[in-house]
Amino acid sequence: MQALVYWGAVIGVWGLIFLVAFLAVFAIDLPDVSKLNDVTRQPSISYLDRSGALIAVRGSQYAPPVDLEGLPDYVPKAFIAIEDRRFYYHPGFDPIGMARAAVGNLKAGRITAGGSTITQQLARNLFLTLDQNWRRKVQELILAVWLEVKFSKKEILALYMNRVYFGAGAYGIEAASQRYFNKPASKLTVGESALLAGMMKGPSRYSPVSARDRAARRATVVLDEMVRSKAITPEDRAQAVASPVRVSAVLANQRAQYFTDWMDAQVRSLVGEPTEDMIVETTLDLPIQAAAEQAVRAGVARNKGQGAQQAALVALDGEGRVRAYVGGADYGASQFDRASVARRQAGSAFKPFVFLTAMEQGRNPAIKVVDEPVRIGGWEPRNYTGRYLGEMTLETALAQSINTVAARLANEVGTSNVAATARRLGIASKIQLDPSMALGAVEVSPLEMAQAYAPFANGGFRARAWGIQRIRTAGGRVLYDHSIEKRDRQAVIGYPALPYMNQMMRQVVASGTGTGARVAGFDIAGKTGTTSDYRDAWFVGYTGGFVTAVWTGKDDNTPMRRVTGGGAPAQIWKSFMGSALPRLKSQVIPGGVAAPPPTEPDPIGDILTGLGVTGESPAPQPQTPTPAPEPGPAPDEVPY
Repeated sequence: MQALVYWGAVIGVWGLIFLVAFLAVFAIDLPDVSKLNDVTRQPSISYLDRSGALIAVRGSQYAPPVDLEGLPDYVPKAFIAIEDRRFYYHPGFDPIGMARAAVGNLKAGRITAGGSTITQQLARNLFLTLDQNWRRKVQELILAVWLEVKFSKKEILALYMNRVYFGAGAYGIEAASQRYFNKPASKLTVGESALLAGMMKGPSRYSPVSARDRAARRATVVLDEMVRSKAITPEDRAQAVASPVRVSAVLANQRAQYFTDWMDAQVRSLVGEPTEDMIVETTLDLPIQAAAEQAVRAGVARNKGQGAQQAALVALDGEGRVRAYVGGADYGASQFDRASVARRQAGSAFKPFVFLTAMEQGRNPAIKVVDEPVRIGGWEPRNYTGRYLGEMTLETALAQSINTVAARLANEVGTSNVAATARRLGIASKIQLDPSMALGAVEVSPLEMAQAYAPFANGGFRARAWGIQRIRTAGGRVLYDHSIEKRDRQAVIGYPALPYMNQMMRQVVASGTGTGARVAGFDIAGKTGTTSDYRDAWFVGYTGGFVTAVWTGKDDNTPMRRVTGGGAPAQIWKSFMGSALPRLKSQVIPGGVAAPPPTEPDPIGDILTGLGVTGESPAPQPQTPTPAPEPGPAPDEVPY
């Protein structure tokens, strides 16, 4: 017996020494716990539309810590019920829960449960990384015991609920309640509490915004656990299930995410990395943006059978303000921005720069040209229809997008001059000078195309696209204000070239390849674009003081099935503009139509209709004064 006591004492002493040494090894690089109450975070940036409506919040959002006494008792109980039922009875770690998790992981052959207590989760969130290794797990356990010694259970629970991450940039129960439900945490319902508690398993996976059904199922599990732990009664559960949870409309809609990404980079270039919460006032118009997103989604879905997988849309007013911006059909599926980052061949949407150069060199829409085979060096351009239609006017050639005429015209005026025209109007991408550039063998973005067409819509002035009106701190200090930048408006299209081009591009919509973009009752002009192998399709169109560019295609740049600019892009454009134009109260296209010199009647338009190329008869055009007046200042804003 004496020997048993002796050896038991020896083993106990050595066991204690081993335990102390073991803990010392893992405690060597424990983090500093003296700054427990310090909160370090990325400042948030709130984006507002032109009317002050909230578009999005980027960065972290913290709210003042809440006192548990100020919350309904079922709020903390929801978290205890689903995350740590024995919270009030363990010393920081739960041996029963750990054992159950270990058995479950062995049976599954993989890690399906962690067995961490609320205290361990708090220790991990406050002090440690998310690395999954034994050192981090042991340190987590040591810190959890330290927290239990240092703080009461109530204080630990309060720290946890005020620091845990709920997704969507929200940290803590108060920020989460404001972000998801637009209400303080003190007014959370049983169902809302269960939904937030259920997100602890994975804020993104169980988000009520992006995974509504999964979040609802998880919330039901939480409610069941709350009944089991007597946090609520079965009647409370039934009432919670019967009462729908309404998520914040801003989060539910998730409008303008591509635009917000585009803005995010610009904010940092203008004011640097934010050191405090900021508010960015933008030019975006949320109602118009909603119409743009709906038009893009519906247009891609409608043309999916023809291989249209993606689309992008950019709408600017006459001053270059971005009013709608859609970088893809589904931001949740792909965050790649096709509105400003992607570069795709412009196809025939590039031809207006060819024709404008010709107008500036003395030509006019009534000049006769011949659609016939042409050879420029070793290149022989062909028409989309494969036919040659003989003599026609330049107006008809642009309206029907005749390739041979555009190629010969670019060769005559000089491809370098065409490139200079495109750059002057707003194309910033590299422009190759081979003869094929006349037919749009130039890679551009929808944003560039919109700003390059804007001078046709605003009276001939350069309109560089921009989206930030003002940047200020949450306290009101202005960091940037676009309105104080003194920028002289640069005239980039003169007379009579401007009215000539507007006359011709009206005919594209009235009787040419863009008839699918007509919006009844509005003065519309524009140009279709289709690459020869159907990899890209465009429609860029405008009315007075407002221009919209639409592109469709595939991200892998493989061909679609005969999708042309007059098809899917024109449909999307018409759907969007049909909703936007009544709100904008748009004007007629400024500049008028300069009457060309008298010529003999041109029969080609009627012949083309008879051949089935246009499909619709020309729409009557409003009479406009001639000769054209001298250009005056374009309106500062599209009026409402």
